[in-house]
Amino acid sequence: MTDAEWAAVRPLLPVPAWLRGRGGQPEGYCHRAMLDAIRYLVDNGIKWRAMPVDFPP
Repeated sequence: MTDAEWAAVRPLLPVPAWLRGRGGQPEGYCHRAMLDAIRYLVDNGIKWRAMPVDFPP
């Protein structure tokens, strides 16, 4: 995902509760990395188990 695409998508994602002072734990994975993994899956039409190891589980 390019920086321009990320700049367009980022405001549409919800703000985590822990960033708003409501408690909770930080996410284990970056939103951008998860979106990249989903886009890779959709673009290549592969199974989840065939994802490259550099994407989040």
